[in-house]
Amino acid sequence: MRADLLVIGSGIAGLFVALQAHERGARVLVVTKSAIDEASTRYAQGGISAAIGPGDSPELHLRDTIEAGAGLVDAAAARVLVEEAAGRIADLGGYGVRFDEAEGEAALGKEGAHSTRRVLRARGDQTGLEIELSLSSLVQREGITVLEHALAERLIVAGGRAIGADVLCADDGARLRCEADTVVLATGGAGQVYRVTTNPPIATGDGIALAFRAGAEVQDMEFTQFHPTALRLPGQPSFLISEAVRGEGALLFDTAGRRFMADLDPAAELAPRNIVALAELAQMRATGSDHVLLDITHREASWLAARFPNIYRTCLAAGLDMARDRIPVSPAAHYTMGGVRTDTWGRTTLPGLYAVGEVTCTGVHGANRLASNSLLESVVFAHRLVDALYGGPLPEGEREPPTLSEDACTLDAAAAGPASKAPSREDVRALMWSEAGLEREGPRLGTAATQLAAWERALPDPRTREEHEVASLLTCGRLITEAALLREESRGAHYRRDFPEQRPEWRHRLVFRALA
Repeated sequence: MRADLLVIGSGIAGLFVALQAHERGARVLVVTKSAIDEASTRYAQGGISAAIGPGDSPELHLRDTIEAGAGLVDAAAARVLVEEAAGRIADLGGYGVRFDEAEGEAALGKEGAHSTRRVLRARGDQTGLEIELSLSSLVQREGITVLEHALAERLIVAGGRAIGADVLCADDGARLRCEADTVVLATGGAGQVYRVTTNPPIATGDGIALAFRAGAEVQDMEFTQFHPTALRLPGQPSFLISEAVRGEGALLFDTAGRRFMADLDPAAELAPRNIVALAELAQMRATGSDHVLLDITHREASWLAARFPNIYRTCLAAGLDMARDRIPVSPAAHYTMGGVRTDTWGRTTLPGLYAVGEVTCTGVHGANRLASNSLLESVVFAHRLVDALYGGPLPEGEREPPTLSEDACTLDAAAAGPASKAPSREDVRALMWSEAGLEREGPRLGTAATQLAAWERALPDPRTREEHEVASLLTCGRLITEAALLREESRGAHYRRDFPEQRPEWRHRLVFRALA
């Protein structure tokens, strides 16, 4: 198959690129390993941030983004993010996304580390679902070619340039060669590398692994954001309880009945996510419990059902009435802040390869993502990516894509270590959760790194979707663990018990490139 533009992934980032490129006359092929409307975007609850409310401004949004990022935010990229936000919200509206309103204006919520209300939402707590269904429906109506249930097995590189991908069709096992002038990765993050996660099963880090193996650089892989409030009930899958619930006044208590966040941070329950998650872990240890309690019982059931319809229904199905019962919650892996290194036009260090969305590292999140900046990042940089390809010459000084880093670390797939048998998906996820999760220590990270390398050596050449996903999890797990082992400090979402303080000499990024 041949196209002008090959887009791998069908979340908000990939669909937005596909629609905008199609409008510019490009022949677009979208390849997605599930259905066209199944992506992590679908499960995003809280919303999308933009400084459009009274008293707000891009400067305030920029300040909040930089403060949350713990010294590692790329200020230039973050400025692009906040200044182009309003235009991209308008684009989403033009594509059929209907944001909730109050008295004729956008209904704006507040989430952790935001200084004001600036989070737009849709369907109460189903913003991602509204966006995913709107964009995927439009892609189909526009007649854009979509290949569903098709997994990109590897990127095709010729003459030092990405020219396509080899694709496995899950339905019949057929293999296709998809070629294009430009390849765009929009495959989402790697939350499934951890045993406890808010991410759907498809979030196995495929794009990060594909790009890394093809020679593109990745960075910031030690920074995985753990969401503080995932539903914790025996026998129930992890389910996100949106930060917007705390934004509407929910409080956190330990199982002994003590509210603990007010004593730990001036923002209390709306402190940055890493602070809240670590505080919960400390309280869980102190009380010998596997959870803390989220309380919004001061709100009426009718209000809760209207404001948080999906969360309210899910809790009711689990035997909890948010209007009467405190909700048991605990931290869960939520967002991959690291990823394929790109500039502000979506260009990677591999010519011909672009990337957008959670698969990337643009630098806007730094060491700790500001809530609801992720959907915004996707559309802002998707728009710029299409401009870079089809919008004419780039501004002076921005015409060159990122170059390979001279100080990039290498990751040797043949690293020395003990013999091993090939792992299962659950083997990898359990190891990462126990040894490279919310809290980390050097010796345990070293043990995990050795085991992951041994497993990677033992892995046969993948042939099925499951085997490819295990391989992706292993690659991402190794990148996370090796980066976490190298960074001997605690910063943002990366917490080392043996190096509990932030250290100024570590105010730089860790970049990895595959060993040639």
